[in-house]
Amino acid sequence: MSRRARAISPDSFTGDLFSIPRAAALIEGSMDYRRPVSALVSQMLADATASGIDRYEVASRASRLTGKDVSKAMLDGYTAESREEFNVPLWVAPVLETVCSSTLLTQWNAGVRGGRFLVGAETLDAEIGRVSREMDSAAAQLKQLRDLRRRVP
Repeated sequence: MSRRARAISPDSFTGDLFSIPRAAALIEGSMDYRRPVSALVSQMLADATASGIDRYEVASRASRLTGKDVSKAMLDGYTAESREEFNVPLWVAPVLETVCSSTLLTQWNAGVRGGRFLVGAETLDAEIGRVSREMDSAAAQLKQLRDLRRRVP
């Protein structure tokens, strides 16, 4: 393997950092996201329970934050894949993420739309990468211009 190939080969820490996200295909009937949303809300609530916050507490905190009633029964409904007409409303999603200390729904939504959600240090790393690529491109362009200038009398 060449030095260059080793330098750009992925490692266990980088993951798919350089893969290009793509929006979901526009195929009729393929964008019924009720089940994956229910599964994600269920996972968020399970993670919150594992960290010591049960559904009653999640409901209580969400109610206080929104000023609207969010009950444990509503949370149960949001996580039940069988209740197809009872999915988490968009206005509740960020509140549940906040209460559960999660970004699962936001990450999923960004992925479905062809993007990637970066938080904290990841955001800075992405910006450092972008600026570095711009600098490399500018350096290559400057080199070409200097080479061209040497040839012009």
